[in-house]
Amino acid sequence: MSSDKNHLPPHEPSCKCGGSALHIGPCKKATSSNPLVLHGQHFGRTVFALCNYPALLTSGILQLKELQDIPVKDYPADVRQEHRVFMELVDSYPGLLECLMNGEEEDIILVGELLGKGVSGAQGDDTKTLKSAVLKWLVPRGQVVIPPLSRNIKSDCGFNHEVTGALLCPAGLDWSNAETKQGLKSGEIAVHGDQWPMFLYAGNIYDPEEPWKGLLRSEILIFFKALSQCSFPSYGFKHVFMSPSSVDREPKATHSGNAYLHGMKSITKASLAYIAMQVQFSLSSSSVFSRTDTITDSDNFYHSILDLLEDPDENEEVADLMMWWTQFVMHLNHKSKLTLTQSGFS
Repeated sequence: MSSDKNHLPPHEPSCKCGGSALHIGPCKKATSSNPLVLHGQHFGRTVFALCNYPALLTSGILQLKELQDIPVKDYPADVRQEHRVFMELVDSYPGLLECLMNGEEEDIILVGELLGKGVSGAQGDDTKTLKSAVLKWLVPRGQVVIPPLSRNIKSDCGFNHEVTGALLCPAGLDWSNAETKQGLKSGEIAVHGDQWPMFLYAGNIYDPEEPWKGLLRSEILIFFKALSQCSFPSYGFKHVFMSPSSVDREPKATHSGNAYLHGMKSITKASLAYIAMQVQFSLSSSSVFSRTDTITDSDNFYHSILDLLEDPDENEEVADLMMWWTQFVMHLNHKSKLTLTQSGFS
């Protein structure tokens, strides 16, 4: 890759990175339509969101060389996960691995920066649009949130509001209990990312005897009213993977959305964790998304969901969940393709 610089996209400002590759580094919002940036947008939403891409690529190349002598199963769990993400990345972009193997260190870092720009740009866009749109989904259509919530003032959200507080209340705690409610509002009761909120469960109901019941099938995460059997449609996945405008109306022929444009034929575990993380932030009182924010503890929250979905001991429940979600992703693709064809955009 270093022998032909003309094949590299124009250089962008570098991101400072360090530490584990599977921890996000501070990158500026993507502004380029470079293919690597566009690929990063979808990859972050569907494979791994919180990632330092220059570090991931650099360590991934080194691991490939080491794996010639040491089997991947002999590495620690975090290294195996990092290697899996790296392999999914290079397998999803034809020719990328060859370029990385033949490139200089500066080329590898540049590719990582462009991918990272796509990821951070997509996250920024989703965060910006979801944090205001989610307020419309808190109650059935035609009703209003009481007391009212402003789209531009997040300090009134989170545990500071009756509706958002009930949704964010950790499963196992009783939001209707005045002492519990006050403890959550004041911060006296600390909530960590692996204490999952009620909004992850269908009907916002958690059953301690059946912890898988309704998990990740809540109305605010899913799309089809027929599938969720709720009194009003919900929008998180549709908002991100089709388009924000498609939540309230049929998708336009010229804007089929991320799921269709990227050939998304099934749900991914990471996309479930990503949507949950975005909705959690939207409901919270935090004004700026940060994985290190102690209010949302987004990094821990995202990883804890992924850890469960990738746990071999939970294979049966996870397979059932993924099949349930995949049904409507296939329906989204069908509707988008049908709309485009009927309008002459096939």
